[in-house]
Amino acid sequence: MSHDTGKDIKKYYDSENRLAVSISETLSDNVQVLTDIFNNCGDVVQKSFVLERKGKPGRIHIIYIDGLTNNQMIESTILKPLLYEWRGSTESDLKDAIFYLEAQTVDISEEKSFDNAVASVLKGDTAIFVDGYNTAFIVSSKKLPLRSISDNDKEGATRGPQDSFNEGIRSSTALIRRRIRDPKLKVEQGTIGERSRSDYALMYLEDVVMDGLVDEIKARFDKYDIDAIFDSGMVEHLLEESRYSPFPVFQSTTRPDKAASAITEGRVVIVVDNSPEVIIAPSNLNMLLQSSDDYYNRWTVATFARIIRYVAAFIAIAAPGFYIAAATYHTEMMPEKLLYAIAAARSAVTCPVIVEVLLMEFFFELLREAGLRLPGNMGNTIGVVGGLIVGQSAVEAGLVSTIVVIVVALTAIASFALPNEEFASVFRLLKFFIIITSALLGLYGFVLGLIIVAIHLAGLTSFGIPYMMPAVGGSINSMDGLKDYVLRAPLKDMKKRPFWADDNEKVRLKKKR
Repeated sequence: MSHDTGKDIKKYYDSENRLAVSISETLSDNVQVLTDIFNNCGDVVQKSFVLERKGKPGRIHIIYIDGLTNNQMIESTILKPLLYEWRGSTESDLKDAIFYLEAQTVDISEEKSFDNAVASVLKGDTAIFVDGYNTAFIVSSKKLPLRSISDNDKEGATRGPQDSFNEGIRSSTALIRRRIRDPKLKVEQGTIGERSRSDYALMYLEDVVMDGLVDEIKARFDKYDIDAIFDSGMVEHLLEESRYSPFPVFQSTTRPDKAASAITEGRVVIVVDNSPEVIIAPSNLNMLLQSSDDYYNRWTVATFARIIRYVAAFIAIAAPGFYIAAATYHTEMMPEKLLYAIAAARSAVTCPVIVEVLLMEFFFELLREAGLRLPGNMGNTIGVVGGLIVGQSAVEAGLVSTIVVIVVALTAIASFALPNEEFASVFRLLKFFIIITSALLGLYGFVLGLIIVAIHLAGLTSFGIPYMMPAVGGSINSMDGLKDYVLRAPLKDMKKRPFWADDNEKVRLKKKR
């Protein structure tokens, strides 16, 4: 029966999976459409009522979804006023009486599209259909099942706010609004996904945002039709230009303070419903190596931390490959004592160096993945204890040498020092590329691999912004960009926004007269 009904309701939809019917003035027709499209939906609550109007009754139909709606609010602001506290006269227009007199809520609107009315119900609102009128009332009554705003355990920081976004789009936009109390902060909303109809919001400062950036993002949203969107990561993949590049051209974050800071720089924050992470555009290599507390700590401390991260990024991608090249092809470049130590450590090992390194890298990646999938403290325990046991056992079994264990462990620690997890994952992949080129061509392959990565980075852009800014782009860059690079200048010296901000709003810090 339900299968036949599924075929029958196709007559209500067009080729883009939108309801093609209009709201009828006859209430029974609207009720029939609602009954058909919500057939076998046990969580949908709908009922018709007759309003007592002193001999001139009026009929209405109310529909909402149990679990997404504040039932108590519906009772107090809709049902009770309409059924027991009617104030409209028999001469007053029924629709106007409900809209202006009876509904005890500010957030009520009229909707003429049947498709939009049903979409509002699916988002947690309540729809009221009135007999004799071809419009519906939409009452905001959402009470979505969401996590509360919790501590940020994904992007740790030594100083600064510790709150984080959750899966509710309105909660996320509110956390940014709380930090930027400016009416020029705009929140443009839309939906994406034919089935999921996921809400998204573009947040930006109208007078500061990079010229043309908002229109470009909107154009990329409108470029594709997709079945469903469940996370901001899927949106990121649709909007990116270089689909085959491993490097992210968006900056993702769970920290509201980082998102607010990006907005004040002239960038756009994209908030997606059901996702605890927002994405920021444009983005570059330097931004992905920055942390929020870089701007809360003293400039000397922040500069030292950034230097550590840049060194860690190089170690994460280059250390295993360099060891393979030196130990296999260029032993003459190592000091004698170090060479003897490596030879002694490898005396009981039968595997070639490349096999040693790949074996240990595979073990560590396996432990890392296992630690991520196991819950809470158990995952951390597996990562630490498993690493110790596997490393020690592999050395005792003669599979690998102690030097390889040290190199691989150093590489793993360096990748953990990178503040952006998505960005750090790229280095985990590229180190295998450097390992292969080093194993084939030695030090020449090692350098060649790094040059290939550098050339690729130099060719990447994020909404027209070079990925290697401010190290490249001399014609559009200035000395102000270098003040927020590897060396972070004191806050009082960082007087201007990045070059992409609106020309009239370049200055962000000046002395009062």
